[in-house]
Amino acid sequence: MDLATLQTPALLVDADAFEHNLRAMGESLPGSRLRPHVKAHKCTALAARQAAAGHNGFTCATVREMEGMAKAGLGDDLLLANEVLDARRLGDLEARVTVAVDSPATIEAAAAGGVNEVLIDVNVGLPRCGCAPSDAGRLADLARSKGLTVRGVMGYEGHVVGLPNRALREQLTKECMEKLVAAHADVGGEVASAGGTGTYDINTWATEIQAGSYVLMDTAYGHLDLPFRQALGVLATVISVSADHSVADCGLKALGMDHGNPTIDGADVWFVADEHVTFAPHGRVTVGDRIRVVPAHVDPTVAYHERMHLVRDGRVEDVWEVDLRGW
Repeated sequence: MDLATLQTPALLVDADAFEHNLRAMGESLPGSRLRPHVKAHKCTALAARQAAAGHNGFTCATVREMEGMAKAGLGDDLLLANEVLDARRLGDLEARVTVAVDSPATIEAAAAGGVNEVLIDVNVGLPRCGCAPSDAGRLADLARSKGLTVRGVMGYEGHVVGLPNRALREQLTKECMEKLVAAHADVGGEVASAGGTGTYDINTWATEIQAGSYVLMDTAYGHLDLPFRQALGVLATVISVSADHSVADCGLKALGMDHGNPTIDGADVWFVADEHVTFAPHGRVTVGDRIRVVPAHVDPTVAYHERMHLVRDGRVEDVWEVDLRGW
């Protein structure tokens, strides 16, 4: 399939960059040292490529992701790194299922849903889910009293992973992980799960890293001088040209915008509307030209699309369904 035949906007994955990212992460965090987060791509075909590269345990954000991964035969070791209050669908999966818990209510939900294993989710500084580090041991004891196996702890330094100053990233990661290590001492178990793409090589305290964006990348992480290449882009068509700007058919409904505007090589992006991106090209463009729009945030961008197209040398080599979308 030629790119010219694709209806735009269309999600593209540069095959060479994607394969480079798989190799680079595999060399840095082989085997169980990485638990890739599928929320970044929501695609079992892509996850199968990660498994083939030696990463057989996965992190999920939704029950639907857990179900899809198990159905695809990728359920050797699935972690739902999120609190849920209805775990009945998880207990029925033909997979090894671990669920994050941070309260008596979520512990009770896991036990009632037939889940056997949990991690105690610890707040290490990001004001989101997670118990206070000092409560982790008590919650672990409660979980064990309900018949659950406590594999260890998890804590996400999400407020740190995107900081452009590496020295600051290192210092704050250390402070976050000191909290997780203290909680782990109270909880026990073999697992300390943490980290992301921005701290994958900094966080040496965790036994496993939950990086996800590394495999496709975006411009937010692209500013951090990481060894991963930009694989993801959105193919768009120029639909209008004026004296000082042009417009392509790729807007808010095709791009994750929470980290800012997308990037277009050879152009300055002015703004993004529902179905349009307005940009000032540095050279001449004409109506009908195809351009590549690079998102600032990979995760929500992928979730807007039904499929992604693996591209090599200007040709579509494969089409992957984004089959883990929704809830």
